[in-house]
Amino acid sequence: MRYSAFLRLISVIALSLLLTVSTIIPAGASRQSPKPQPPQPPQQTPPKQEKKDKPKKDQRQGAAVDNQPTGEDIGKIVVDTDLVQLDVKVIDQANRPIYDMKKDDFAVYEDKIRQDVETVSREEVPLSFGLVIDSSGSMRTKLPTVSEAATGLVKQMRTDDEAFIAQFKDEAELVQEFSRDKGELEEAISQIYTGGRTALLDAIIATADYTQEKAKNRRKALVVFTDGLDRDSAVKEQQVMSAMKEDEVQVYLVGFIDEEEEKSGIFGRSSGKKAKDLLIRLAEDSGGRAFFPKDLSEMSAIAEQIAKDLRTQYVLSYYPKNDRRDGSFRNIKVVVNPKDNRKLIARTRQGYYSKKEGESGQPLSNKKTLGGKTP
Repeated sequence: MRYSAFLRLISVIALSLLLTVSTIIPAGASRQSPKPQPPQPPQQTPPKQEKKDKPKKDQRQGAAVDNQPTGEDIGKIVVDTDLVQLDVKVIDQANRPIYDMKKDDFAVYEDKIRQDVETVSREEVPLSFGLVIDSSGSMRTKLPTVSEAATGLVKQMRTDDEAFIAQFKDEAELVQEFSRDKGELEEAISQIYTGGRTALLDAIIATADYTQEKAKNRRKALVVFTDGLDRDSAVKEQQVMSAMKEDEVQVYLVGFIDEEEEKSGIFGRSSGKKAKDLLIRLAEDSGGRAFFPKDLSEMSAIAEQIAKDLRTQYVLSYYPKNDRRDGSFRNIKVVVNPKDNRKLIARTRQGYYSKKEGESGQPLSNKKTLGGKTP
């Protein structure tokens, strides 16, 4: 009896447990599962520094312009390597310099094609020039006066100007490298002595190359004192012309041509006339000028005129319409057409060599090495 009652109790408990479990499970299943949490954003990392934009090319080949200058770029001047700059001297028919020209008064032709002039200015820019003195035996009596004139040019130098001293006999010799020290330059002039023969063309090509390679200022010039009687040069006139165009150096020549030697010879031009014509061609082709003093007393005024010529030049800038970089020679002609119809003359170099593709500048001609003091 007791055993039957115990079984009924166990059965009741088991049934109760079963009902309880069956009630809990559906209730739990009917609850909504928790909403998924939104994905956490990835951990923020410091943004990488953006790469500086590459320079954008201007429409003119060779021009590079940054979008925004960085701190270290501020104050730097970016020069377009295709920009052509001409030093132009404007004179009237009495050889007097003219200072009141405007941009519209100039016309520039490259290979007979008119160019668009960008800017015209008349700033007195610093000079880099060489004083090249013929110290051959034929200059013995003239050397003291020439040295005085060369010293006068040194005395007129300004703070940012620089000059070098060279002499030539049968070869060119560097007496004093580029310097701004007037005392150093004057001392070098006093050391020049005469003797030997004359190699004028060799000297011009060697000093023009040296000027182009070592000069710190854009406006470059040579002032050459000589009697013009070249007997020993290894190079020819055409090679010198090409070197001056390549080096972009203005050449001023002071020629001491004996009047007797200028008279015509029996079989054509005299040696003096040939020498004078050569000096004129060399000067005009480079945009410089030739002087022929009749008396040594004129040397002081000539030195002053050369210094004035170098200071009072216009700078014309333009981008050539022919933008090919082929290393070819481009002929230049500058015409002055003032509105008041004055008859004026513009003197400048007769051309330039264009750059070759991939080159930032033209190589030196290196026709003749400038000997003497090592620069």
